[in-house]
Amino acid sequence: MTAPVFVVEHFRSESHRYVLDGPEGRHAVSVKRLQPGEEVVLTDGAGHYAVCEVIGTEGKDRLIVHMPSVSEEPAQSPRITVVQALPKGDRGELAVETMTEVGVDAIVPWAAARCITQWRGDRGLKALGKWRSTAREAGKQSRRVRFPDVADAATTRQVARLLAKADFAAVLHEDRDYPSEPLATAELPTEGEIVLVVGPEGGVAAEELALFEEAGAKAYRLGRTVLRTSTAGTAAVALLLGRTGRWS
Repeated sequence: MTAPVFVVEHFRSESHRYVLDGPEGRHAVSVKRLQPGEEVVLTDGAGHYAVCEVIGTEGKDRLIVHMPSVSEEPAQSPRITVVQALPKGDRGELAVETMTEVGVDAIVPWAAARCITQWRGDRGLKALGKWRSTAREAGKQSRRVRFPDVADAATTRQVARLLAKADFAAVLHEDRDYPSEPLATAELPTEGEIVLVVGPEGGVAAEELALFEEAGAKAYRLGRTVLRTSTAGTAAVALLLGRTGRWS
């Protein structure tokens, strides 16, 4: 079994001895019940990590480990960003969780015209916090040391500007009467930035699609079936990771 991952704010230590405390320490000691000699991975979620050996515990929330060195995992290329339209209920967290587990690099919440859910005021801040917390927990669960960035909610014009800067810009479109290409055969870059837009359950509005195409994006389809907005991004990211060689 692979070593569990715990998040730290920094790696400052006067020696090779490191104390993991707070909520992460409590989880390691009281929930995981880690024992001396077991291996753990500490990370800041930004690519820095240390493979450590448990020395012992103090109380119910302090894990003492031997930390020989800190390494850095380089960012992978091409970088994959998913612009995710806001789903209903907790399906947004589901989308973030599974895309993180698969390997997405960044997620941009998008308030599309046909989204039933809208993030406003405190409700929007709370929802964004849940997405970011979900990405962190899913990153730990999937043993990542570089967690995906979850941006502030974007408007349609902000999404268009993001697409204009991409090396490959795609909008998933399920309408079979609309001219689109299969994502499985699209010519992909070997480096740079891939930006993929996943629309809401009601689909991407015509005016949104026109704006995105003006920014350089093309419409693509995944396959013969229509996926929900909460699962389409995960399927597409898996396809892109396989085709770009990042899963090799």
